[in-house]
Amino acid sequence: MAKKERAPFKEIFGWAMFDFANSSYTTVIITVVFSVLFPRVIVGDGPDFKMGNWYWTVALSISYFLIAFAAPVLGAIMDFSASKKKFLMASYLLTVVATCALYFVTPGAIVLGIILVVISNFGFSAGESFVSSFLPELGPQEELGKISGFAWGLGYFGGIASTGIVLALLGSQTVENFEMQRYVGPITGLFFLVAGIPTFLLLKERGVARKLAPGQSYWSVGFGRLKETFADLKSFRDLMVFLISLFFSFAGLSIVISFAFIYGDQVIGWQDSTKALMFVITNLTAAVGAVIFGYIQDKIGDKLTYNITLVIWIIAVTLIYAAAEVTGWINASLGTEYKTEFIFLFIGSIAGLSLGATQSAGRAMVGVFSPQSKSGEFFGLWGLAGKAAAILGLMSLGAMQLYLGLKTAILLTSGFFVMAFLTALFVDEKRGKAAAREHEGA
Repeated sequence: MAKKERAPFKEIFGWAMFDFANSSYTTVIITVVFSVLFPRVIVGDGPDFKMGNWYWTVALSISYFLIAFAAPVLGAIMDFSASKKKFLMASYLLTVVATCALYFVTPGAIVLGIILVVISNFGFSAGESFVSSFLPELGPQEELGKISGFAWGLGYFGGIASTGIVLALLGSQTVENFEMQRYVGPITGLFFLVAGIPTFLLLKERGVARKLAPGQSYWSVGFGRLKETFADLKSFRDLMVFLISLFFSFAGLSIVISFAFIYGDQVIGWQDSTKALMFVITNLTAAVGAVIFGYIQDKIGDKLTYNITLVIWIIAVTLIYAAAEVTGWINASLGTEYKTEFIFLFIGSIAGLSLGATQSAGRAMVGVFSPQSKSGEFFGLWGLAGKAAAILGLMSLGAMQLYLGLKTAILLTSGFFVMAFLTALFVDEKRGKAAAREHEGA
């Protein structure tokens, strides 16, 4: 079988632009702005915001629960009907509309806020799985790491651009400034809408649609193919083990993505200037990390790269928990007068190197373990692992912070990354790649 050619750069760029576009949602809504606005202003149960944090975890967990079960079935239907772009378009429009509708979430409108976060995050999460299923078609196995890393790195610049616009135009997340803050949703939705256009103009649909048999429907095909996929997983042992590892790493990442800025606001007590600096630096380091680790991944292997990023996370989260103590030790040793928020900023910047790299390396590894004919289904399982993990991570943290406080609860994140690292040790990378090739008749 001839070596697969890499897709033209314009198509890879078009695919990567969806990462650029959808980063506006995950950065502005889930991580930096609305995640702080919701407990502080919409729920407003200060000074500890425990119920606001809990409602936030519930909203995200409901959306992840829904997509966890929907993504694999929808992925199977996409593969059968060769309609990846149509499904991607539907998820994209759903996210845009629901995000713009956040304008109507006012202080005290907790239920409406939860509903719109559920809908918009469902659309975002579905689109994340749908666009990722194109990856195995864009190049040979040995180049998927850098292709994925390029897209993930570009995505962080989308996050920087969209959040920079929002912060510059709308100011701080306070009750007094709410009339400006309510435009967070519309601005983010519009950014996603415009930035996503190149994807649909440049990305190709390579699959060949199959005809439904008499009495069949796309739903029966989807569930039937999904049943076959689960049965076939015994032939893809290393993919199955790696998905378990991803489950634990995604549980940790879901906490980092959803609570990093909440932690800075409630535990560290940082100034708005430090928050803005953290946003810029972590996104830049995450972009650089995703690209650099993408190239490293194609040189030293997917599994080793992935494991290195997990080790960085374990160390970083432990230091974040002990940020006040670390600051005191540094000041006592060096005779300095650093503030805790400065040390938190430094640790967060180092962690940022792994933020994109862990996700990009994981996505690429699923890509090289997936036969092209089953990429939609297998990336649906990738989405299932990620979203089920997010439910576990967020609900566990949400419950722990109710009783132990957010500072202690954050240590749970390190535990998830340790479990991910230990599970990945049982993955045989060469065997996993060989299984994908054999399924395609290589």
